[in-house]
Amino acid sequence: MGDSSVVVVGGGLLGASIAWGLARCGETVTVLDEGDIALRAARANFGLVWVQGKGLGKPFYSVWTRASASLWPELADELKRTTGIDPGLSQPGGFMLRLSEMEMQRGLEAMAKLQSQLGPDAYDYEVLDHRETKARLPSIGPDVVGSVYCKLDGHVNPLRLFHAFHTGLARFGVDYRPNSRVEGIRHQGGLFTLEGPWGSVEAPKIVLAAGVGNATLAPLVGLDVPLVPSRGQIIVTERTTPFLHHPIGNLRQTDEGGVIIGESKEARADHQRPRAPVTAVLADRATRMFPLLGRLNVVRVWAALRVMTADGFPIYQQSRSHPGAFAVACHSGVTLAANHAFTIAGHIAVGAIPTSLAPFSGDRFHVPAAA
Repeated sequence: MGDSSVVVVGGGLLGASIAWGLARCGETVTVLDEGDIALRAARANFGLVWVQGKGLGKPFYSVWTRASASLWPELADELKRTTGIDPGLSQPGGFMLRLSEMEMQRGLEAMAKLQSQLGPDAYDYEVLDHRETKARLPSIGPDVVGSVYCKLDGHVNPLRLFHAFHTGLARFGVDYRPNSRVEGIRHQGGLFTLEGPWGSVEAPKIVLAAGVGNATLAPLVGLDVPLVPSRGQIIVTERTTPFLHHPIGNLRQTDEGGVIIGESKEARADHQRPRAPVTAVLADRATRMFPLLGRLNVVRVWAALRVMTADGFPIYQQSRSHPGAFAVACHSGVTLAANHAFTIAGHIAVGAIPTSLAPFSGDRFHVPAAA
């Protein structure tokens, strides 16, 4: 391949969406991907395009999330048209089911607080009791005391989304290099040189989208991406007759018929194997919500690390000391994929992240330095 105008480090969902967007903008892109040995956050990907409840304490994140959800139909249509792969977008609205009056009250208080923070940017949601919830979700069990419904929520098939992005990269002529772990970055004469056992590559711009790898790579270009351990587990059932046509915050039925269950969060860095006590809690809550799940066989259970920043919100940052270097990190790679492919990629293509996205800068973790 010829010289690249930008190198993206990381071939997971975040890196692939940004690389696709950069190529779409006319950039000549190389993607350096560590490969299957990487601690891929996509392994615990749930596939939600979710707005409800996001942004508590940081309302600009709620606005950012909603913007991506509104862009998702355009992204899905373009991927399907240009690659022939349908990511399976469905946005019928989503439910958060509550299994006790205390859960219900806490959920309502959080939503009310978020809406008050949003002010004129607040969005509609519905509070439903058991009877009203069952009218829309007939398969719920008697333990469901109520729910919150938001019409902005949806879901996709994350495996097909990932496939579509990578197929799109190939169609755009992106130089995708697997098994290319970056171990060093040098900056001289306006060019970045990225090195590893595989060799080296040069470009005037780089994007660090390497998940947990950003914690060690970012300081090499004057950036800081503080991450904290956040481990999640997923349960997948065998395929069954469609019964759930809306995503739920902790489970959803895929367009292929299987049910995905998962809402665990552990401050642990161990991702090698699921923990049985966590799996048991996930299964118990899921079967209380939908008793029919108790009749299904489990076909897979696994654990993975999320790319979780210190405050849980994304980082989009450019380097002051190394012009042309950008770092991105987030744990909502599906929900924010449209923003990453269209908006963030567009900003990186022109060479600057606008001040409107300053709330997502890593500087927020070093307030005195940013003041």
